[in-house]
Amino acid sequence: QVQLVESGGASVQAGGSTRLSCVALGTRYRAIYMGWFRQAPGTERQGVAGIYIDGGSTVYADSAKGRFSISADNAKNAVTLQMNSLKPEDAGIYYCAAQWGVVAGDLLLPASYSHWGQGTQVTVTS
Repeated sequence: QVQLVESGGASVQAGGSTRLSCVALGTRYRAIYMGWFRQAPGTERQGVAGIYIDGGSTVYADSAKGRFSISADNAKNAVTLQMNSLKPEDAGIYYCAAQWGVVAGDLLLPASYSHWGQGTQVTVTS
């Protein structure tokens, strides 16, 4: 059974940086694409960044462009999200997601993913 394991959640001051990591366990097949989503209290889960594992093509939410960077480790079936210049509105639970098989059109939509991690908390203090 595939399991996505996230790590790296932290409490960070505004303007600071942190890195989130996610690894897919329980499968020897490489994911087609993986992504990160953020969910703040009382809001829907929103796409932050996505990446195709083969080729490395990426997509970012407008709020993440220029500050966040997603990268993939093909050999480990893992992704990281480097987050810089953090703002209070970046806070929330960050979820890793992955998809095997069918390729979707929009990597920032939750419906494009079949597998999800448990989430890791990012707090940004001003």
